[in-house]
Amino acid sequence: MPLYIVATPIGNLADITYRAVTTLRDADLICAEDTRVSRRLLDAYGITTAVTPYHDFNKERATAAIMISLREKKHVAIISDAGTPGIADPAFNLVREALREGVEVFPLPGPAACITALVASGLPTDRFVFENFLPHKSAARRRLFESLRSEPRTVIFYETPHRIVKVLQELDDVLGDIAVVVGREMTKIYEEFLRGTPKMLLQHFAVKKPRGEMVVLINGRIRELFASVEKNGIGDGDVRDDEVDEGFPAEF
Repeated sequence: MPLYIVATPIGNLADITYRAVTTLRDADLICAEDTRVSRRLLDAYGITTAVTPYHDFNKERATAAIMISLREKKHVAIISDAGTPGIADPAFNLVREALREGVEVFPLPGPAACITALVASGLPTDRFVFENFLPHKSAARRRLFESLRSEPRTVIFYETPHRIVKVLQELDDVLGDIAVVVGREMTKIYEEFLRGTPKMLLQHFAVKKPRGEMVVLINGRIRELFASVEKNGIGDGDVRDDEVDEGFPAEF
């Protein structure tokens, strides 16, 4: 009665492992955040396994039902809309309950938006902390940023396009000229990485409307990044900023 934690692409459907496809095909049941979203991936690989919804709004009821399947010795796989289950989604609840009942849990490694952004950011990767989504209220975000004044590690969090300008302004107010990297639409057609200080990125978004889900990384101790920005510009190159790929969603 194993439970498989299966990572799926954060954008490009080709970023799935052979093992993940085989596991999803052979499973008796797949638990998915949004079955309509997951169906696109499953159809692309000819996976016809039964799918049941598992998300924040039904996790208590769904966990009980899924545990019945596991007790019946069925092979169950859990996937996110995109990325690695348990990272900014409710898979943790099912994993915890499975472990409580002695169910074997097998993780299948694969994409995670936070790690994908980190390794391409140019910020230190040896030590980092993931903050998920920031608090909804500005006062709470500012308190969080204040607590990061002495943070030596790279800090990663997820952000939405409608709030990124507010967040950058708060970063500028509280932490000043720190290094900021914004990765958006990663692995999709309009993938882009923006690097600079909060002020630099605010100037960018004043001209180009923020679009696409984003991963934001900050580090208050890195200054050499700015020399590269002054030489090469804020972005990676001639990447269109006016459209969003409507493909497989990012891990948000």
